[in-house]
Amino acid sequence: MRPMTAAQVRQAQSSLSGFPEWLPAARIVETQFIDTLRRTFELHGFSGIETRAVEPLSELTRKGETSKEVYLLSRLQADPSEAEETDPAKQLGLHFDLTVPFARYVLDNAGTLHFPFKRYQIQKVWRGERPQEGRFREFVQADIDVVGDGALPLYHDVEMPLIMHEALSALPIPAVTIHVSNRKVAQGFYQSVGVCEDQLAEVLRVVDKLDKIGAGRVATELVDVVGITPEQADAALRLAEITGADAERVRADVLSALNGADPGELLVQGLDELSELLRSAARRRPGAIVADLKIARGLDYYTGTVYESFMAGHEDLGSVCSGGRYDSLASDGKRTFPGVGISIGLSRLLARVIGAGMLEVTRAVPTAVLVAVTDEEHRDVSDSVADALRSRGIAADVSPTAAKYGKQIRFADKRGIPYVWFPGAEGEPDSVKDIRSGEQVPADAATWLPADEADLAPRLRPVGAAAGQAGEQG
Repeated sequence: MRPMTAAQVRQAQSSLSGFPEWLPAARIVETQFIDTLRRTFELHGFSGIETRAVEPLSELTRKGETSKEVYLLSRLQADPSEAEETDPAKQLGLHFDLTVPFARYVLDNAGTLHFPFKRYQIQKVWRGERPQEGRFREFVQADIDVVGDGALPLYHDVEMPLIMHEALSALPIPAVTIHVSNRKVAQGFYQSVGVCEDQLAEVLRVVDKLDKIGAGRVATELVDVVGITPEQADAALRLAEITGADAERVRADVLSALNGADPGELLVQGLDELSELLRSAARRRPGAIVADLKIARGLDYYTGTVYESFMAGHEDLGSVCSGGRYDSLASDGKRTFPGVGISIGLSRLLARVIGAGMLEVTRAVPTAVLVAVTDEEHRDVSDSVADALRSRGIAADVSPTAAKYGKQIRFADKRGIPYVWFPGAEGEPDSVKDIRSGEQVPADAATWLPADEADLAPRLRPVGAAAGQAGEQG
């Protein structure tokens, strides 16, 4: 079939802004991406789960600046005076990510799960933000997390981004690099230059906007709004400029950015953790991970390592994969379940990949063989052929009409179906035609296979610049 164009993608979008819908060819892309991610996650021992779509509002807004993005659930005929309409503990909202519901899931099932518990989750989430390119109100996320009981070793902080990088590298998309930082480095650095404890969270929040608003506006906001000194703001920007994959060089640059101030205990701890991550990543998957100390991540539950990632040539899209460590997100007061995880915004990645014409799909239907119908009296013969092919795992459809064979071939061609099967006349063998090459050969539905078994399913093929960085997938 022809490559799916950006115009087709736009036509496939829902007329309701922010709620994307895909045409069949794009849905094939989405399904194959999901299958590839799932296979990679399972190879690393992650169990798949799905959580409910709703959570109590009190849980959704417990941490992080997300209350303005939460969609509330209410009954059309609800009585405003009823408790569930006003009590945040009883009000229900659609989850805005998969981490908060996962934390609740862990607490609910702590007596049954085996720790450390490794899970993946590929599911829709909802956010009430302004729709724009790469930003939707309903979209699919793909998450992996590992959660411990009481403690979680640091090596999991290395494992998460490397697994996600492996998964992304298996997709037919441009190369992705994962950028890492550590909130202990940032907070410890700010403490070391004299930023007050009650200003730390705000400094992190403002610095996290550096790519969006630029260094000048960040410095102004740090001084005028947060209230730190110009010298402290300059130090924060020096820290944010530090990048690199060499652990020792990154450590030296951070200490140099202190301009003579003594590094505090938290800063040293954060540097030790970040250095170990960089060294391990360089050994196991060279080039996958770089330190980028402007990353802070906006959600309050991150406590250590944080991740963002960028696709080569499409950095304007922003981070396609983000996450971090959370040491206290899940706790019942007696037990604490620390975790670390990373998440792909799959719908926004797909919107860019498909909309930019990076992929073509060999066909928009799963059908590999169209069985022709000689005449309606003999349709059962065609049905039997199709059933025989399906029993062997070959996707087959039967022509909807007994039109002239030329019309039946055109029916297959319009849908990208590569083969047309012709039942033989009485006493004659069946035959199958590759309508791309025109080659037609005798065939038996009990044994036939295409010369190229890749024809059995739709395939994704990178186009243009993406073709040099990824192979065909199917």
